[in-house]
Amino acid sequence: MKTALPAFLVPALLVPALLAANGAVAAPMTLADYLALSGPAPSAKIAYGSAPSQYAELFRPAGPGPFPVVVLVHGGCWTVEYGGISQMRSVAGALAARGIAVWNVEYRRVDEEGGGYPGTYLDMNAALDKLAAEAPAHQLDTSRLLAMGHSAGGQLVQWIAGRSRIPASSPLFQPKPLAVRTVISLGGLADLRREQALIKSSCERDMVQLAGTPSAARPDIYADTNAADLMPNGSRTVLVTGELDTISPPRVAHDYAARAMAAGDHAEVLILPGASHYDEIAASSPSWKLILPVIENALGMAR
Repeated sequence: MKTALPAFLVPALLVPALLAANGAVAAPMTLADYLALSGPAPSAKIAYGSAPSQYAELFRPAGPGPFPVVVLVHGGCWTVEYGGISQMRSVAGALAARGIAVWNVEYRRVDEEGGGYPGTYLDMNAALDKLAAEAPAHQLDTSRLLAMGHSAGGQLVQWIAGRSRIPASSPLFQPKPLAVRTVISLGGLADLRREQALIKSSCERDMVQLAGTPSAARPDIYADTNAADLMPNGSRTVLVTGELDTISPPRVAHDYAARAMAAGDHAEVLILPGASHYDEIAASSPSWKLILPVIENALGMAR
């Protein structure tokens, strides 16, 4: 008997048709192109903590809700050097124009006071708690929710999906986390245990920055930080990577998807033809035309 794929995965199989409809693939984006990305101003800026980087930008669509929600988490190699939240406004504005609310998260990075382990992860917990608290006032429907992260943000949203499996002894434990069961990782570097060498060569990050140091109480630094160790968690993950991505090559997406499926979770890989590490977060790129249907189907918004 033929098994039907989950509806949110179907668009990933339609890449050839979408490419034909949208014309030739543009030149891959460079780092300079990415840093120049921008978008509309958010509807509101909402703090979830007292540090300067502890806030989220809300992009609320026009008209009455309730609205489905995308949690956006920027990349930048976990540092302030390579941009971040402002570049994500490109796709945030595009999503809001389609009737999707966006919670665009800023967070403390490894070169900011309090960032790294455990602060960056605690910021994710706090940002999602704040989303849940603010949802009624802004007509946000958190029952129709997905998280999408780029690069380092891909690692963080994949970690978010597994929060329910974090041991109670961990500083990152959240007793009643907002459930995020659908994740789109754009060039993510989520498997900290197995991709240490790539993370070092691509981002110059050491594991002590991202996962802390072992101790008697916490001998395995990956037990509460590594998304691949927090499966199965019932999540559905789409791993999106540019064909020409050298920071998080397609091999990374395929390897993670294989581990997720072996653990019993749903996973699908979407390789973007002719794209670099940056095309996926530009609303003007051909790559975005392939990603948007995946988002809308995951939120039950197939058009």
